[in-house]
Amino acid sequence: MKNYFSSEFKLGILGGGQLGKMMLYDTRKYDIQTYVLDPSPEAPSRIACNYFEQGSLMDYDTVVTFGRKVDVLTFEIESVNIAALETLEKEGLTVYPSSDTLRKIQDKGVQKEFYTANNIPTASFKIYPSASAILEDSPSYPFVWKSCTGGYDGKGVSVIRSAQDLEKLPEVPCIAEAMIPFKNELAVIVARNPSGEVTTYPVVEMEFHPEANQVEYVICPARIDEQVAQKARAVAENVSKAFEHVGLLAVEMFQTKEDDILVNEVAPRPHNSGHYSIEGSYTNQFEQHIRAILDLPLGKTASKVASVMVNLVGEENYQGQVLYKNIEHIIQMDGVTAHIYGKKETRPFRKMGHVTIVDEDISIARATAEEVKKMIKVISE
Repeated sequence: MKNYFSSEFKLGILGGGQLGKMMLYDTRKYDIQTYVLDPSPEAPSRIACNYFEQGSLMDYDTVVTFGRKVDVLTFEIESVNIAALETLEKEGLTVYPSSDTLRKIQDKGVQKEFYTANNIPTASFKIYPSASAILEDSPSYPFVWKSCTGGYDGKGVSVIRSAQDLEKLPEVPCIAEAMIPFKNELAVIVARNPSGEVTTYPVVEMEFHPEANQVEYVICPARIDEQVAQKARAVAENVSKAFEHVGLLAVEMFQTKEDDILVNEVAPRPHNSGHYSIEGSYTNQFEQHIRAILDLPLGKTASKVASVMVNLVGEENYQGQVLYKNIEHIIQMDGVTAHIYGKKETRPFRKMGHVTIVDEDISIARATAEEVKKMIKVISE
């Protein structure tokens, strides 16, 4: 086994946002030397890595040149140049998750077709070259519109209830997806290393903001029947096996009214639905990702305690230098831990941090999360 804990070893991370920053908590713990590439000169990861480089993650030459400086390369965002990853792999660099896995996931149209080809349950869909092409197809309303690429944090997803809604959308390749009448939106994080060891985290329940269409609360464990939880974990493992991924794979799902499990979409990296694990799990998702891509033994995924995570996002009418109002009050509360991402500027619904609440009783943790959400405000100075 390669000595990942020697002074010569270098781990490269494409992307220096909050996921990279939290991954660096654990590379610091193991004293792993880290190189980070990000387009922003003020990326949150800059303060914690050994070497930081500013540059485009979509530029072929930039990614290849950066990758040649490290021994293992990973990413914390899907928007990276896949051709560059393929070149680096051909040169012998270890890249996890692989370019092949990312190619199947980066475009949501390709991702959905992959589910169909591999008998993975998912909502019915059709791919279009543009929103106007959907209109020409005389669609049945309502349905869900998704851009094939570029969507994140609620962007690139809209519920379409009329032709007027379609006319407001950008003319980009997209998906029209059937609306699913669901009980719950769930997620399972799967970890897999190159040796074939696989483990799953407990099923979490996600509550979404009605306007921003982004996760507002993550509840672990999900308040569902054990049979449904077992089914969700089994589906997530099947998805992982189909993608042949290495690292973490976050699988978002719908629990239907009939208790069927349908896969919504996946992310091949640490994920918002796993942030609770920093305080709540024996092995948090960021350490697990590092263990997986370095082919180390995977850690225990069970929860030590019930957890609820609440996202801290920019208030709707504020943009500018960030101020976390009332944060000194929430950190006095029992079981409450705040994580600030280090982004210098807030804007409406931008993810600026999160708060984890732990308690033996999930209902108490959820009620405290509601208090935290009402109390703390992310505004501009």
